[in-house]
Amino acid sequence: MLSSAVISSPVSLSSEPEFTTRPVSKFIFGSEKDLQVMDFSTSTTTSTATAANGYSSPRDSLFPSNFTKFNSALTAGLLNPMSPPPSPAMLDKTRSSPTLFEMMASEADTVGRVPVQIQNGVLPSPSSSSSSSSSAAAATAARTTNVNHLVISAQDKQALAMQRISDLLVIRSPGNQFNDPTSSDVKLTLSSKDGISITMCVHRQILVAHSRFFAMKLSDRWSKQQLPPSSSPYIVEISDCDDVEVYIETLMLMYCRDLRKKMMRQDVSRVLGILKVSAAIGFDAGVLSCLEYLEAAPWSEDEEYRIASLLSELHLENVGATEVLRRVSVEASNGSNGGGNDEVLLNLLHIVLEGKDEKARRDMKTLVSKMLRENSSGNDLRKESLYLACDGCLHKLKRQFLQAAESDLENVDQIARQADNLHWILDILIDRQIAEDFIVMWASLSELSEVHGKVPVVHRFEISRVTARIFVGIGKGQILTPKEVRCLLLRNWLTPFYDDFGWMRRASKGLDRYLIEDGLSNTILTLPLAWQQEFFLAWFDRFLNSNEDCPNIQRGFEVWWRRAFWRRKEQSQEPARLRITASANENS
Repeated sequence: MLSSAVISSPVSLSSEPEFTTRPVSKFIFGSEKDLQVMDFSTSTTTSTATAANGYSSPRDSLFPSNFTKFNSALTAGLLNPMSPPPSPAMLDKTRSSPTLFEMMASEADTVGRVPVQIQNGVLPSPSSSSSSSSSAAAATAARTTNVNHLVISAQDKQALAMQRISDLLVIRSPGNQFNDPTSSDVKLTLSSKDGISITMCVHRQILVAHSRFFAMKLSDRWSKQQLPPSSSPYIVEISDCDDVEVYIETLMLMYCRDLRKKMMRQDVSRVLGILKVSAAIGFDAGVLSCLEYLEAAPWSEDEEYRIASLLSELHLENVGATEVLRRVSVEASNGSNGGGNDEVLLNLLHIVLEGKDEKARRDMKTLVSKMLRENSSGNDLRKESLYLACDGCLHKLKRQFLQAAESDLENVDQIARQADNLHWILDILIDRQIAEDFIVMWASLSELSEVHGKVPVVHRFEISRVTARIFVGIGKGQILTPKEVRCLLLRNWLTPFYDDFGWMRRASKGLDRYLIEDGLSNTILTLPLAWQQEFFLAWFDRFLNSNEDCPNIQRGFEVWWRRAFWRRKEQSQEPARLRITASANENS
């Protein structure tokens, strides 16, 4: 007679089991369930099925008959959802295997969950019982199709999982005692929530030596109940496993001499599962091997998130998790708050600004801008660092521009290069909402605007692209500066902008003329009405004399006109209406 005790699962242990001193006892890890304990032994022979060609395979009998049909159809290419329907002539021919439509017509429409158990290292054969065979075949054969999509039933997925588990338990290297019924003294049964139940033969000494969980549950009790060699083994059950296959692979690692070599055969997803089980049962060698694998193996972006989340959940900082996280965490790498980011990014900015290959510079500017834009916090690069890079470009621009104004055209191409650099830095500043100081600096460059006409337009028009970007930023409300700064900007740079607009429109690829014109209109309209009049009347005169080479800000002109004349007339009538309203109130 078996005695049993209920113990919590490895993840949430709360009480000690009550053991009896009988030679054969049974204790359960997890909630008590109506589970059948199957005898698992690799010495039991497996049934085989002979194929039509005379080849006998031990796996043929492991699958339900309908699952074999599914594999036959899959191999024959009959499950391609893009294949056209067969012709009538083909339907009359004798087929070596049934079609998908024939399989669906002869199978059940619904799937029932049938608990599956492994015994003796193989899946139960459908021929073991005629009644259970028909019900299992009907359950595992159910598949549904929706237009062009084939959905494999949960029972078929369970059958695949059971086959993988069977392979794990049957195949082992020479000398490995895992699942050896002749030398084991513990029969361990693992059961999952979806009905899978597996029994294997393990060794108390190995479990106790590698797992703190098993050492706590088995060691003390076992020392008081030493069993003679002829006695039956203890029966242990662990219920409600998340993934039975991962539990088995974790236990198999306890029998391996070279865990690193064993881990090389796994993928990141499977190693994460083993890591979770190893941490739950206190298998330190398994935890370290998983962390070593994760530290060296490449990750996808999805796997990176899962790794960081699991390591944070398990709190394994003291056993090597920090080494793994150094790949994705500056704090883990430097032990600081990430202050080194600023220096690294500033260095990247200088490399891009000083690059020789123009195409590569454009590509890297796009890449760096994208990376900086994705970091919404903006704490990776200090404002001072950006303006330091900006000052360097502005200094070079001033020097080359003043030399070109004196007819010294040596290195004149640096004007366009530095103007392009400033345009790129301005975009970054606007994205981070710290561009106000740049507008002040640019508006104050009267020494450049005064000699602007002395530099050939082919070399200078890139400067006006910076001015245009400022107009767009102010017009969209991305840059907020005092009205004095906006007025100074227009006084110093509006005329040079008009002079270069024709060249800029023809030479700059992808230039949005209408966006710039709206930005300029809105910039002028943000000024007091008297200042608006000054700039709009100057534009009106210039536009009438050079239509094609002057931006069209007619919409802004119309807004100013209505503000200046129509509303002025309305305002002159408002006091009278107010007096009438007041007198009406008095009479009432």
